Amino acid sequence: MAVPDTTVEIGFDVSGLGGPFFLLDDPVAGVLDNTDYLLAGTLFYDVSEFVRQVSVKRGKSRQLDRFTAGVANIEFNNNTRVFDPEYVSSPYYGQIIPKRTVRVSTGGSAVFYGVVDDWNLSYDLSGLSTAGADCVDGFTQLAQGALSAHTAISQLTGARLNAVLDRSEVAWPASFRDIDAGSELLQADAVDDGTNALEYLQLVNSSEPGSIFIGKDGSFVFKDRTVAPVSAGQVIFADDGSGIKFSDVNVVYGSELLYNYVQVERLNGGTAIAQDADSISTYGQQALIQTGLLLDTDADAEALADYLVSIYSEPEYRFETLAVQLEALTSPEQIKVLGLEINDVCQIKFTPNGVGSPINKYAVIIKIEHDMQPFQHRVIFGFETLDYASLVLDDLEFGILDVNQLGL
Repeated sequence: MAVPDTTVEIGFDVSGLGGPFFLLDDPVAGVLDNTDYLLAGTLFYDVSEFVRQVSVKRGKSRQLDRFTAGVANIEFNNNTRVFDPEYVSSPYYGQIIPKRTVRVSTGGSAVFYGVVDDWNLSYDLSGLSTAGADCVDGFTQLAQGALSAHTAISQLTGARLNAVLDRSEVAWPASFRDIDAGSELLQADAVDDGTNALEYLQLVNSSEPGSIFIGKDGSFVFKDRTVAPVSAGQVIFADDGSGIKFSDVNVVYGSELLYNYVQVERLNGGTAIAQDADSISTYGQQALIQTGLLLDTDADAEALADYLVSIYSEPEYRFETLAVQLEALTSPEQIKVLGLEINDVCQIKFTPNGVGSPINKYAVIIKIEHDMQPFQHRVIFGFETLDYASLVLDDLEFGILDVNQLGL
């Protein structure tokens, strides 16, 4: 199969470019609520014809890590100086500046949404010139913001996240949110003036604990820990012809996520401790310390400590990464792969060297990387295990007693 087409668009100020503007009574440019002809503001311009290559990295490496800002690097052909901010004849003159919005899609599916952080221009005396756009997603904007002093009310995790995003000093668009209700009631805490916005949002998430990240479409996403996985209908990666083929895979089995002694300290409250004596006897004590969480009661802290030790008291066997070459897939398979997002569940079937029985596991995506070249497109997924997922009634995989957890 061919490599799916990649589209790169940059949001330029139509006022600075002289339009295209809304024209009253015009049958095309005068249509109300259209997205191509504006009174003013930002309009996305397709600059794909100049793209040489694109790389995107989003997610995290391990389950207990925080999601970090997604990044993209886009290299443009700049032989005609179209992306040179000093070239007055460029059609985008005056617009090649940092903080312009960028969106990347492949095969019609979103891959990245963020802003240009830096423009890097490279000129070769042979005439080959390139412009590199280093881009970051919305986590960087949040990391650079500070909250004003205020006292939050007692509320669920999702409501607290929305309340922070609603604040005037953050002003995150409501249309760019995908936020679960959350399962943890948070205390009414006093937020100091100048508190870093992203750090506070991460603290709220750690008190769940759930997952917050910037989606590939630019949305602020929060998934709470009680969202039940479903085995049916998931994308299957397999080396035996029963699913989407992959080019390579890495497996880890060790103690990097082994914690058999968990201590949870609640802000303005007590400290809860949970431990697994059998695990400590076998592997030695491995401590996980959580401090300053916003849990509402000491009982909540105890429940969280019990939950964490139940998840992490045994060594983890997991598929760490798996790579897919899109050009080796059929069009329907490409659509499935490109449709995957962080926090989606996948099934992985793999028989190392064709020896013995296949390894068959379900996993949650925690990392997605793209390397887009003219004739190839490589996608790398990173995973966390689902060996200790919550019990899901009637599910053929996650509904098995004594394998999945009965409660949180």
